Amino acid sequence: MSSTCRWCHGRPTIACVPRSPLALPSAVLTLLLTVALAGCGGGVHGTPGGAGLRDPYFPKAGNGGYDVDHYALTLAYDPDTRDLTGTAVITARATRALSAFDLDLKGLRVDEVTVEGSRARWNRAGQELTIRPHDDLKAGETFATTVRYSGRPEKITDPDGSEEGWLRTADGALALGEPVGSMAWFPGNDHPSDKASYDITVTVPKGLQAVSNGELKSETTKGDRTAFVWHSVEPMASYLATVAVGHYEITRSTLSDGLPVYTAVDPTQVAAGRRVLAKLPEIMDWEQYNFGPYPFSSTGVIVDRPEDAGYALETQTRPVFPGAPDTATLVHELAHQWYGDSVTPRTWRDMWLNEGFATYAEWLWDEDHGGPTAQQTFDKLYATPTDDSTLWGFAPAKPPSAAYISERPVYDRGAMVLQKIRQAVGDDRFYDIIQGWAATHRHANADTAEFTAYVEKSAPGKYFSAIWKDWLYGDGKPARP
Repeated sequence: MSSTCRWCHGRPTIACVPRSPLALPSAVLTLLLTVALAGCGGGVHGTPGGAGLRDPYFPKAGNGGYDVDHYALTLAYDPDTRDLTGTAVITARATRALSAFDLDLKGLRVDEVTVEGSRARWNRAGQELTIRPHDDLKAGETFATTVRYSGRPEKITDPDGSEEGWLRTADGALALGEPVGSMAWFPGNDHPSDKASYDITVTVPKGLQAVSNGELKSETTKGDRTAFVWHSVEPMASYLATVAVGHYEITRSTLSDGLPVYTAVDPTQVAAGRRVLAKLPEIMDWEQYNFGPYPFSSTGVIVDRPEDAGYALETQTRPVFPGAPDTATLVHELAHQWYGDSVTPRTWRDMWLNEGFATYAEWLWDEDHGGPTAQQTFDKLYATPTDDSTLWGFAPAKPPSAAYISERPVYDRGAMVLQKIRQAVGDDRFYDIIQGWAATHRHANADTAEFTAYVEKSAPGKYFSAIWKDWLYGDGKPARP
């Protein structure tokens, strides 16, 4: 062990944390860290921000004490070596006086941390990167943290067995973040309740493309490397950020209202996806008619190979598909731009507000395009036997654990809740409700209690208690009135 302390920059004291803290239990480390920070001289006025926001399903996700306003991510990736080099400049506002704060970062190597231009002390334990700035941060203060990092980013296996994080593909990589995968490729406040704008610059070997969220601001080749600069001005939850590196056929166009469209399709999927992707303008027009004005400044898709990911994802402005999508899946992921991306769940318990709405969008599309009505789809689902736990195993607003937040009740039973509301209020009022919900919480967060309160306020004189009790929160198959 060195004779100098990385925390106190001097002779070690009994209050100092050992140089290799990963060997300590997290509870002991937290206690020692707090003592060490207090003993490192200079009158501590703030307190540590704290690790984790106590999300009901991912309690370690996110961090306390600050709100992020902007991420500026500068990345360089080499698919041959699988090495990622990154610099993250995170601009945030302290919500209370802070002596230290945490960022979520899993794997990778931290090379340097600065806060407001001054080198900061830092420590790691699991997914927590704990940073102590040179000077305490005042409540309300805006501050910039720069983290330089490198290494081989990893995959994260979710409680349901699916994989996210940084996924290696046949010709590059695909970064997917739902629910907690973004911490595999950049440090941040990895929880849906803290949304921010993004600038993402990705440098890759010449001949490859790097596609991300928002608008492509520049593409510059120097020597054998090309840098792609992407800008997302509207707030985005960390789980919705994406980077796709590989060979793509790029198509740029505009919708009838001038909205830019940027699609990136793996060459192996171009022929299979041509017919469905040609419907994107029609689907966007239909969704704006039903859900209200589109909430972002561009749209599009990323289509990779089927083996690159096991699921489609509503990454903001540019949903990702594992292979050419069918029409229903394209309708679903584009509907998420309103419900999930613009109106984002406050916690992961509120997933049905994402998936129930997007699933119901599929029902409405079928209803308007020669398929079954939403009521017929509802009736077919309701005919599912009572002992079928895949549908009736739990209520949409009460998944039993993190492993169930993407299961069928969240999707199908969530959509059934919306159909019950439509039955109760009629079509005109129903469309007012779903459009008003998207407008009221545009670019913000909301939870289930806020949604039920909004519905009740929007339809005075109607009684929803039975719907909430039996369909939203109730266990088992509800009795059909």
